[in-house]
Order: sequence, then C-alpha cells, then structure tokens
Amino acid sequence: MTPEEKVRDNRLRRVAERRGMKLTRSRRRDPKALDYGLYWLTDARTGETVSPEVGVDIDEIERRFLA
Repeated sequence: MTPEEKVRDNRLRRVAERRGMKLTRSRRRDPKALDYGLYWLTDARTGETVSPEVGVDIDEIERRFLA
C-alpha cells in the first residue's frame, strides 16, 4: 500500500467512525483470492453489514457510502 493509499484509507476510516460505522479491509494476502483488496462497512453498534456482503473496492465505498 502506497503512502497515499494509506492516508486515504485512514481518512475514510475516520469518516466512517464519525458516522457510526466501521470500515474493514479484507485480510487476504493472495492477489488471486476473490475478496483480495475489498472493503466492508459495518454498523459499529450492531455489527450488521452496511455495504454489500461480497465487499467492494475503496472507490465504491467512498462514492456510495461516505461521500
């Protein structure tokens, strides 16, 4: 992850936290894995998934949920 990507990731985590959500990134390290590089938003109180269950890329998280 480049420094610019890390800054963006941290910024979106803070935005999600202020809105009562938690931003989670896939822990997969295999680029061929289906969920590699995907993110999920969950409700911080209930733990229910706010974003699609399959996960989406960081651009989609920012555009659809945290814009």
